[in-house]
Amino acid sequence: MNGTKVKSSVAPGVRLGQVSFVWRPWVAGVTLLLAAATFLVFCLSISVGDFPIGLSQVVATLFGHGESVDEFIIMDLRMPRAMAGLVVGVALGVSGAITQSIARNPLASPDVLGVTGGASAVAVFLVTVSGGAGAAVVSSVGLSTAALAGGLGTGLLVYFLAWRRGIDGFRLILIGISVSAVMEAITTWLLVTADIRDVAQAQAWLVGSLEDRSWDEVGVAVWCTLALLVVVTCVSFQFKPMHFGDEVAAGLGVRYQMVRAVLLLCAVLLAGVAVSAAGPVLFVALVAPQVAMRLARCPTPPMAASGLAGALLLIGSDLVARTALPITLPVGVVTAAIGGPFLVYLLVRANLK
Repeated sequence: MNGTKVKSSVAPGVRLGQVSFVWRPWVAGVTLLLAAATFLVFCLSISVGDFPIGLSQVVATLFGHGESVDEFIIMDLRMPRAMAGLVVGVALGVSGAITQSIARNPLASPDVLGVTGGASAVAVFLVTVSGGAGAAVVSSVGLSTAALAGGLGTGLLVYFLAWRRGIDGFRLILIGISVSAVMEAITTWLLVTADIRDVAQAQAWLVGSLEDRSWDEVGVAVWCTLALLVVVTCVSFQFKPMHFGDEVAAGLGVRYQMVRAVLLLCAVLLAGVAVSAAGPVLFVALVAPQVAMRLARCPTPPMAASGLAGALLLIGSDLVARTALPITLPVGVVTAAIGGPFLVYLLVRANLK
């Protein structure tokens, strides 16, 4: 008024044909920085080993200009492990961002909602089942496929138990914690009653590790994750109005129940793919979205930044587990050491509000 121009605080919109979106330079910059940091740690993880390779040689090999010896070591021996860390980290980060956004609670993650526990229980059952039938089932179906099916089944169970004329975030978390406790009890009972050799094999899988990954396992995880990310990207445009409440979303023509169900299904499948590829790597889906949200200064976890933060956290943890400690540890031990204190921080912060 009085000739004074008022500067709008609304982020500018961008329209490309029939697609429109809000342009937030800070979020875009943080996402690019996370992508650059992830690529750097990815190359560093490949370069470290019994036969060290310089970062410049790693980059040259990745772009098809490396020597034959470097190409064999990088592409055949070290790339599957690094690529598994990248894919699993992205899948867990996006899965955690979806569940935390839908539940509107920073404590919501596939670990809390029982997806990881269900996948672990089914996998341990196949490993420890008595007689020769267990080995036959594992060899024919595959431990990864069984874990994926277990995570999907548990996620659907939690969703249907939490449904009551819609999904309430608090109810979803409570039921998820209950189902997760049941699955953990089943896993413990299976380990106690199984043969000691089967228990050793199951315990090695339960910790969560990227070691001894093959291109076949990684390839399946890559294609499944890419397909799910495409679905998440398409549906996420309709998910944004739901941040203002279901009534506002319905007024804008958003079928919010269907959108919420599709996104939760994608989150469960992403977590199942991650568990099937690397075992139950804990706390990545909890920590990564919260870190990305704070870096991007967003009210809810951003999907792309959360996926990159998950990949950076997982690859970096695997690098620490291999190089910075006196003995080589599974990556799940390092992520648990990071995620445990971070969970306590979230709980304390919530109580101070």
